[in-house]
Amino acid sequence: MPTVRTADNTELYYKDWGRGRPVVLLHGWPLNADSWDDHAFALANAGYRVIAYDRRGFGRSSQPWNGYDYDSLTDDLRAVLKHCQVSEATLIGFSMGGGEVARYMTKYNGAGIVQAGLIASIVPYKLKTPDNPNGTELKALEETTSAILDDRRKFFSEFFRKFYGVDTMANRVSDDVLEWSLSMTMRAGLKPTIACAESFFKTDFRPDLPSFKVPTLIIHGTADQNVSIDASARPAAKGIKNSKLIEYEGSPHGLLATDKQRITEHLLAFLRG
Repeated sequence: MPTVRTADNTELYYKDWGRGRPVVLLHGWPLNADSWDDHAFALANAGYRVIAYDRRGFGRSSQPWNGYDYDSLTDDLRAVLKHCQVSEATLIGFSMGGGEVARYMTKYNGAGIVQAGLIASIVPYKLKTPDNPNGTELKALEETTSAILDDRRKFFSEFFRKFYGVDTMANRVSDDVLEWSLSMTMRAGLKPTIACAESFFKTDFRPDLPSFKVPTLIIHGTADQNVSIDASARPAAKGIKNSKLIEYEGSPHGLLATDKQRITEHLLAFLRG
């Protein structure tokens, strides 16, 4: 398997499909790079080089005990970009992956990146605080951690119904997509799963927003029950210059599956724009 070895000796599995201007895709929690396959396939067929990798602790990558803070995860992203000799790239993060996009813009000054994308992203700040009233209460993280430790498979079986809006949305996914998502999730380590939840829940990316110096596409569902659009996409769009926000009316968090065709079309239009 193609892998990148990081400074702390973690091996990151990656896919490198197609030829052309590079597009780097960052997956969400608790999935892996396979969650991007439909879009990666379409983009590669459209003439782009598409790179997607499993975050440390997930999928086919190593499962070290440490390194799940966003500075370390962003160092992993940098290692992948350097290994693959990426330049003039578009960097797109789904959900948790949006955090690495934002931190990369600050920590590495967006080196080699000419476009950015945030899809159903946790940026800029998920946690509810006095100055972030639309965020999510810390209690939700505590309950999530407890439920994962109690019965991880049961928790995620229920989690994905909300993730894809199965019980509330008209554009519901099949039971097979639910099972596929669960199978990806169970390939992650327990420590990475819990540690990454804490990282994306508690990390404040509001100071990173001014570091976006490239055209940025933001897509979010208005009925997202996992990451409120009022705590994420809308304030992100206000804080990122040269950004474009596209709201999917009535769509849930798992847009890569529920709105697959629309996502691909908007990504291609953005890349060609």
